[in-house]
Amino acid sequence: MAGDLLTVSEKSAMGSEGVSTMEVNSPVTGTVWKIEIGAGGRVQEGDVIMILESMKMEIPVEAEAAGIVQSLAVEPGVAVDEGQTLCVIES
Repeated sequence: MAGDLLTVSEKSAMGSEGVSTMEVNSPVTGTVWKIEIGAGGRVQEGDVIMILESMKMEIPVEAEAAGIVQSLAVEPGVAVDEGQTLCVIES
């Protein structure tokens, strides 16, 4: 659904290297259906990182900024709560 986007929270201010990290949080309670971009993968703003399933609907989780997926906190088949951290992006 076009209106269901991820929630990003800034975890750290830009350091001396100009690098910041952002947590990507689940917009809904559901299940991780598919990981599109794994740890180490480069993302551009709008790229789908993963797809969640909730109430028989597929919900894309998109990157709101360009960067590198630093880590994944979930895997396919795992149940997630709304607001739960899904991954961290370094930009």
